[in-house]
Amino acid sequence: MQIRKIALFQVDLPLHEGSYNWSGGKSVQVFDSTIVRIETDTGLAGYGEVCPLGSVYLPAYANGVRAGITEIAQDLIGQDPTQLNKLNRKMDELLKGHPYVKSAIDIACWDILGQAVEQPVCHLLGGRFGEDFALYRAISRDTPNAMAESVSQYRAEGYRKFQLKVGSDAETDIERIRCTRKELQKDEVLIADANTGWLMKDAIRVARAVQDVDVFIEQPCATYEECLSVRRNIDHPFVLDECMDSVQMLVRGHSDLAMDAVNLKISKFGGLTKTRLVRDLCVSLGLAMTIEDSWGSDITTAAIAHLAHSTPSEFLFTATDFNSYVTVRTADGAPQRHGGRMAASTKPGLGIQPRTEILGEPVATWGAGSHA
Repeated sequence: MQIRKIALFQVDLPLHEGSYNWSGGKSVQVFDSTIVRIETDTGLAGYGEVCPLGSVYLPAYANGVRAGITEIAQDLIGQDPTQLNKLNRKMDELLKGHPYVKSAIDIACWDILGQAVEQPVCHLLGGRFGEDFALYRAISRDTPNAMAESVSQYRAEGYRKFQLKVGSDAETDIERIRCTRKELQKDEVLIADANTGWLMKDAIRVARAVQDVDVFIEQPCATYEECLSVRRNIDHPFVLDECMDSVQMLVRGHSDLAMDAVNLKISKFGGLTKTRLVRDLCVSLGLAMTIEDSWGSDITTAAIAHLAHSTPSEFLFTATDFNSYVTVRTADGAPQRHGGRMAASTKPGLGIQPRTEILGEPVATWGAGSHA
């Protein structure tokens, strides 16, 4: 099997709630998503998606996705999309670094592989664990009372795990955590995610001020070293996200006892192939995981679902349903939230049928009839 054509699409993803706000006053109203279609000489086609959280979150941005794909796409024509490790090595030879650029291509090739062998992607990633899995709801940064009041709405939608966006001044964040925890039931989980927004002194101050509160502290500071210092000075369970971006960092973090759980964003590692490697290493090391991505719509949500559903249940801390946050449906057949839980499709590949009327005309193509 060979790649015959690669097409690139751009889709805007407005939010149901108007904006998404996190540390440092950062905010996004409309997400800029890139969708890739890979066509083969056998007639099979696969889809992938990558959607950075703006340009000020990770070293990734939407125009960079499309510029990076432009660098490598032509040289992928003729490659076998079912030989995933070989394909990823080829992409790394063509473009050093920039893993997020390669993520949608890798996901589309997993979609093709699943269709070719008539198996859902989760079966190929390790098997399906359980009937479904739990999701978390991110609570966009707002006043302490507004964030706490949103819990009842999200609980009604079935969520039992809540990620509170903090990372501003210590006094307000202390109040955010305390107000929200009061609204939660005993069996519900609260994660205070600073998204690198605190200095060490503020992170330690907040944690000690809420020492009696049942809450996870997530990625308090910008660097691994700063987070490790905070970890060693507080008692709360600890999650690392932004600084966990490679196998090497995961091994280092485990050796340093730097975290109790990690967030695995698919595009941060470069797609399902490399994130599966990190996921399997986490299982071997006994680390719990959140499976997610930086953002996305139905196609990203489908990829998350397959990786999450193929993760042993006891190691899956939680996962994300981004397609419930945005107003645009990019594909039919994508997994949907039911009672705060989600399941991967049982159909071959990702199990999705992209909505061509939403994707529109490609912004670039390579291969047969290309106009890059």
